[in-house]
Amino acid sequence: MGLKLEETVKGIMPVSDAWRRKAREHLNNLAIPVGSLGRLLDIAEQLAAIKESLKPSTGSKVVVTMAGDHGVVEEGVSTCPQRVTLQMVYNFVAGGAGINALAGAAGARVVVVDMGVAGDLKDLVEQGKILSRKVDYGTRNMTRGPAMTRQQAVQALETGINIAGDLVSEGVELLGTGDMGIGNTTPSSAILAALSGLPVREVTGRGTGIDDETLAKKVQVIERALALNRPDPGDPVDVLAKVGGFEIGGIAGLILGAAYYRVPVVVDGFISTAGALLAKQLAPRAVDYMIAAHRSMEYGHRYMLKELGLRPLLDLDMRLGEGTGAALAMCIVEGAARVIGEMLTFEDAGVARNKSREYAV
Repeated sequence: MGLKLEETVKGIMPVSDAWRRKAREHLNNLAIPVGSLGRLLDIAEQLAAIKESLKPSTGSKVVVTMAGDHGVVEEGVSTCPQRVTLQMVYNFVAGGAGINALAGAAGARVVVVDMGVAGDLKDLVEQGKILSRKVDYGTRNMTRGPAMTRQQAVQALETGINIAGDLVSEGVELLGTGDMGIGNTTPSSAILAALSGLPVREVTGRGTGIDDETLAKKVQVIERALALNRPDPGDPVDVLAKVGGFEIGGIAGLILGAAYYRVPVVVDGFISTAGALLAKQLAPRAVDYMIAAHRSMEYGHRYMLKELGLRPLLDLDMRLGEGTGAALAMCIVEGAARVIGEMLTFEDAGVARNKSREYAV
């Protein structure tokens, strides 16, 4: 039996302020002009506080790419047919996707999880190529009723929690989130609108590149789903059940699990950050363990980041998903860990400094 949602939420502790102060004091004494490595020092401080060590290690890295399908694609909200989700899972396994290339550059492993693909992936499961945690064969069309049952929403969250636990038990030191699911910017926008109260039109973007007419339809679809299902913004499980997705629930759970096990988690783009919003609503201290990878081109992402109070590391006009932004950002996170863990202080390096703690003149 794995961890349950309630137990996980109750077990998430805030990051230690004492360790933050200890890390900042150490960083201020490195043999560099104070603050000269900018935000890299902020990340280093966060890592040290999470791991309660001045030598935090992030060498063992995994991007978890959650895959799931969405009944709402019946409403014509995407340019891509639903079968692309299944096809892309095979591409991930073949090593031919964007996430494979960028995770390789970061020295990260990719773990693909079937959370709810509308197709049979039994061959990949039997070969040990992916994890099968299928809640169902895609969600239901949220314009006709809830996307899933409350029980399925909890199942998706607990699945993510326990995948995090399994990976941490294997020695993973840095987690990243990723997604695959045709149509999943629609539930992500719906989650943001439901939790924030912002107008749907302000938080809905073009996803895979839809035209103006399809964008207008997408906005109307989300408005109809919200009006019909009336998700309770004070109950994130209800929001997930009414207008969410299985992979989004899995991502939220992965983030909660990372926080429970005190491991930093790099949050990818729009879909992953929808999961992060749910995680925050369930356990506000989970934000202490999150690192925002990048600012997505998907318009609503800026509002998500504002809701979380997170500043992204990168702004590269990306909107692919899969965990690609998280993989790229992992390189920066590991750099921050090496700064605090490997650089010498003025005293240790035998470097003189003036009263302002700059290099001696």
